[in-house]
Amino acid sequence: MANQATLKRRAVLAGAASLPIVGAAEAEPAPVTFAMISPLSGPWAREGELQRMGAEMAVDDLNAAGGIKALGGAKVRLIQYDAGDSAEKAKNAAQRMISQEPDISGGFGAWLSTFTLAVTEVTERAEIPWFTQSYSDAITNRGFRYIFQSSPTAVDQAEKALPTILDLAERATGKRPKRVAIISDNTASAVSFLKPIRSHVLADLGLTAVVDEVFTPPLTDATTLIQRVRSARPDFLLALPSNVPDDKIILDKLAEFGLGGGKLPVVGNGGHWATPELVANAGKDVVQGMMIITAGGAGKGLEDIERRFMARTKEPWMLQEPIMAYGHIMLLATAVERAGSSDRNKVAEQIRAFDLRDGPALLFPGRHVQYDAAGRRVDAKLMIVQWQDGRIVTTDPPEMAVAATIWPKG
Repeated sequence: MANQATLKRRAVLAGAASLPIVGAAEAEPAPVTFAMISPLSGPWAREGELQRMGAEMAVDDLNAAGGIKALGGAKVRLIQYDAGDSAEKAKNAAQRMISQEPDISGGFGAWLSTFTLAVTEVTERAEIPWFTQSYSDAITNRGFRYIFQSSPTAVDQAEKALPTILDLAERATGKRPKRVAIISDNTASAVSFLKPIRSHVLADLGLTAVVDEVFTPPLTDATTLIQRVRSARPDFLLALPSNVPDDKIILDKLAEFGLGGGKLPVVGNGGHWATPELVANAGKDVVQGMMIITAGGAGKGLEDIERRFMARTKEPWMLQEPIMAYGHIMLLATAVERAGSSDRNKVAEQIRAFDLRDGPALLFPGRHVQYDAAGRRVDAKLMIVQWQDGRIVTTDPPEMAVAATIWPKG
């Protein structure tokens, strides 16, 4: 039989068990985890670093605004993995991510199309909704259900960009270019971009490719390439390397052969052509007038976000990489809010149902975010930016333009 002391102890314990746990109602909800895989080392590291800047700014903005409200103010957590300098390293990074972070709600990356193709083989099997700004059509040609491509595809860009470039030239000079030189690397995006150009776009536009040269990055010397360009006397050069060091080698050689600074109009593809170190290293006279086809960037209506980004990072402008990374984090947060859950399959369902024309949709050219059954963004527009007086300015589409495009004259 229990003595008096034992009975008293039991009564105290029973009473304690019936009391509410102090602070339980105020327990912080579990964070929502978003992932980024980008090249943070190797020749494409600059682009990955810009993506990181944009993604981290988005996470800070979301958390400062109260986190994911549908989940009781859950904070957003960003995990980062380095894609390195090869498709194999990018795929290994994705496999490590899956192993180490089982609660990922969604992610984005891996910048270079070749890397994105490898990474999404892994993320698709794990059913992780994955955004990419990569261009290659092959990314969304595989019947995957968890990949969402926010850029115009390379084929779409190729079919839209050259007609736009020729129209700009004709309006500025009264003449329509007839002869083009092409220098390209053999990464997946460039291959996709050039396929329709070679098969029908050149013929459709009455253009002749007087030079068509392909190299494997990284480029060590562009002398032979630029000698051929100079000898062929094209009306403009379509330059399609995929990283800043190769860009600079080509620009330096153009300057050496007397073709820089607008003497030969140059059109590039991808935000790497618009990084500040390019003008710092090559000189503003060398890059003057160069036109760049991109999938995004700051422009009219985005002045505030660009101003905050510049103050935060000390970057002189906001390019495709940071603004699309920022936008992809915001799209993931929107999907989690709408799902009321961090479950990756429910998040993917909400992304498939997107038909956004405000909020994060305003960050993308065309100001509309909707994905078709293949995962391609409906009505995705390309953007043209240009080096003018040592700065990058948006010149197209008209609703985002802050300056008129100039056609360089030698």
